[in-house]
Amino acid sequence: MTTARAWAQAIRKEARRLGFDAVGIARARETPYADAFVRWLAAEYAGDMVYMARSEAARRDPRQVMSDVESIIVVARSYYVHLSDPTCLTDPSRGRIARYAWGWDYHDVLRPRLFALDAFVRSLSGRTTLAKAYVDTGPVIERAWAMQAGLGFFGRNTCLILPDGGSWYFLGVLLVPEPLEPDPEPVLVSAPVLTWQWASGRQGTCGRCTRCLDRCPTGAFPAPYVLDARRCISYLTIEHRGPIPHELRPRLENWIFGCDVCQDVCPWNVRFARQTDERAFFPRPDQVAPRLLDMLALDETTFRQRYRKTPLMRPKRRGILRNVCVAIGNWGDPVAVPHLERALQHDPEPLVRGHAAWALGRIGTREARGVLREAWRREDETYVRDEIDRALSAFPE
Repeated sequence: MTTARAWAQAIRKEARRLGFDAVGIARARETPYADAFVRWLAAEYAGDMVYMARSEAARRDPRQVMSDVESIIVVARSYYVHLSDPTCLTDPSRGRIARYAWGWDYHDVLRPRLFALDAFVRSLSGRTTLAKAYVDTGPVIERAWAMQAGLGFFGRNTCLILPDGGSWYFLGVLLVPEPLEPDPEPVLVSAPVLTWQWASGRQGTCGRCTRCLDRCPTGAFPAPYVLDARRCISYLTIEHRGPIPHELRPRLENWIFGCDVCQDVCPWNVRFARQTDERAFFPRPDQVAPRLLDMLALDETTFRQRYRKTPLMRPKRRGILRNVCVAIGNWGDPVAVPHLERALQHDPEPLVRGHAAWALGRIGTREARGVLREAWRREDETYVRDEIDRALSAFPE
């Protein structure tokens, strides 16, 4: 047995011992499907995520990140948790949170294990320098390398799908200088209905299913296998920093952090999703579908206390409460008017005040109109006054 093969086998075994559900190895070279990534950037589908364009060269070729990289180790860890009573998810008075964010921050869970896996690789080779480890944080297209390493295939919703587990997985990568025997990569065997096949004969395909495309609330897929982030609820509620486009706000329904629709309806998940045994990903209190009015009352201190070391810290309080206001407007219950009034009058963030005005306009009661008129007289931020004007125009004279 060659050293490259022996080391690869030992690394796969160690990755499993560390708790990863799947592991694969690819030979470092130009990133697979890099041209599609470049076309995606050129179409401006990245929206405000300008960092992707800044790191285009590195994403195209991992040797731009680590000049002596020889192998890329890709790991996957399931975060799927089944709810025995999912009715809270469709309660319009609650804000819905994407499944991956129900527990603690996955970066804090997976990165130490990647570092431990690198320590094991170093123990085999005698290397003294550290590998490059990424969990959704660096200039690496994890999905492309996961597919190259044989973990799964691309679904029409752009998610990586594991044929024996679905798409509810976090991915991590290690860039290492050791030459390791790679896993067989899947080969595209048919088109335009894309079907990939592994050397074992196993296949992965969406067939003719288009449920993910058909059910997307905002129409974020201009074509199969292409996502326009600017219309994606996950992007709008997490990565986008400014006001949510007015025409898309009603389509967010009660999502306040991320979106799971395209994965929820995927037959691969319906059939093969397996409950994770990672306790850190199990739901925390009020982190599946918290009450919207409770969320709106959070100040900066209480927000940080509740969501410290969870994914909800990424959009910060201002982003989350912006989303909460949109969800309250879509709920449309007049009981929310006093709560929105407090936000419109006293919240320190113009972004929150502006979306509170929109929500009041959606509720549309006489009381809501009075709140908007009074706020307009007091407000000195042009953006917020514009939102109030727009909300007032929704009322018939």
